[in-house]
Amino acid sequence: MAGIQARFHLDWPGFVLDVDLDLPARGVTALFGHSGSGKTTLLRCIAGLERARQGRLVVNDEVWQDTHHWLPTHQRPLGYVFQEASLFAHLSVLGNLRYGLRRTRGPQRVSLDQAIDLLGIGHLLERMPDRLSGGERQRVSMARALSLSPRLLLMDEPLAALDLARKQDILPYLERLHAELDIPVLYVSHSPDEVARLADHIVVLKDGRAVAAGPLGETLARLDLPIHLGEDAGVVLDATVAERDAHWHLARVSFPGGHLWVRDGGHALGQSVRVRILARDVSIALHPVTGTSIQNCLSATVDQLAPDHHPALSLVRLTVGASPVLARLTRRAAAELALASGQRVWVQIKAVALIG
Repeated sequence: MAGIQARFHLDWPGFVLDVDLDLPARGVTALFGHSGSGKTTLLRCIAGLERARQGRLVVNDEVWQDTHHWLPTHQRPLGYVFQEASLFAHLSVLGNLRYGLRRTRGPQRVSLDQAIDLLGIGHLLERMPDRLSGGERQRVSMARALSLSPRLLLMDEPLAALDLARKQDILPYLERLHAELDIPVLYVSHSPDEVARLADHIVVLKDGRAVAAGPLGETLARLDLPIHLGEDAGVVLDATVAERDAHWHLARVSFPGGHLWVRDGGHALGQSVRVRILARDVSIALHPVTGTSIQNCLSATVDQLAPDHHPALSLVRLTVGASPVLARLTRRAAAELALASGQRVWVQIKAVALIG
């Protein structure tokens, strides 16, 4: 069966990695969790940099590791992007890119010119690494990984060493890789913003174990997951730009179950976009509300209630048509509204982030 089967048991003093995962063969899978949860260790096992004696790794029907077979790292057709761009200081950007080509085996899935174009580094080819900014070095590192024509791309918090401005510079290039390349990506992160913007699938790790895994939208909407996200608990919806209001610089995006007004990001009509709604920005009313500044008020059904991380708070999962929405409110407010599964209510959405 096409896809990535990753099963590892690694026992170290004070830490155990024990995972059994079946991951999709395409798109971006985020490995998400707090520091020490096992994200990088899992990535290193997949790369063959850590040898888990009890392990099995199959990538698109090709066995890279099991009890009888071990493919060393240099023979695994993968690209690896680390937190720090480890470029050869004595080689120019072009020299660094060409160095990667020496390892390429089999068909060229991504040409060097394509990698250069995708990462927007054509004007940097003659520069030496010490003349590059942090963001430029990381883009060169990504292009070098792609020049290997990998069957699997591993990215270990590639934006962690960058400031916010440089992260915002690089994210569009990562989105372009996602949109234009048919290479599965495993992306390690502890940033909910990056995960929401880039991932199709998510694996949540805690203490070396996968506590949740699945498609991004439905997994983020699980009420047993926000304990890992805290204030960033919320949902991500796939939507389509249906209308643009040039006078007010707004766009109406449609999703299964309704529509939302958001700031106009310049997307064309009919273009697919991704929106993020945080639970803290959602309130609940028993009747439609008028005379309010909140522009998005939608009919919904209460699906489930659960305690939040603080005893004063509750999380409520609702459905708007076929789409889930999370709301965070006080337990007193939930009691006063007598919220119960199956109840029809109205949700007011104070803020919606258009993230892609």
